[in-house]
Amino acid sequence: MKPAVETIYKVCQHQLFEASVTAGRFLGAPIDTSDGYIHFSTAEQLRETLRLYFAGQSDLTLFAVPCATLGDRLVWEPSRGGALFPHVYGELPMSEIGDKAAIAVAADGTVNLPEWVQ
Repeated sequence: MKPAVETIYKVCQHQLFEASVTAGRFLGAPIDTSDGYIHFSTAEQLRETLRLYFAGQSDLTLFAVPCATLGDRLVWEPSRGGALFPHVYGELPMSEIGDKAAIAVAADGTVNLPEWVQ
């Protein structure tokens, strides 16, 4: 059963985000390229993702993608502790990205998220 989520979130280095804007499609972080899909988080999963994988990093971009634009490219698959995580297979045109913001994650993993993360 897929979660009732309207928006999913991705964090990447700002330089990767800017290169993706130029390319017109999200190019994917190294882990995305390696795994063959783009890793996303729900709003509920986002803080833990940031704590585990981005603690101490400051040159980051957070962006939102409405699930409705993704169709069958969006697949929910078990990951941490069996929780279902959103993965996007195939290309992600930058035109499908909604809100975006620069963020920094403190060394302890805490972060101030924009109000649009829901």
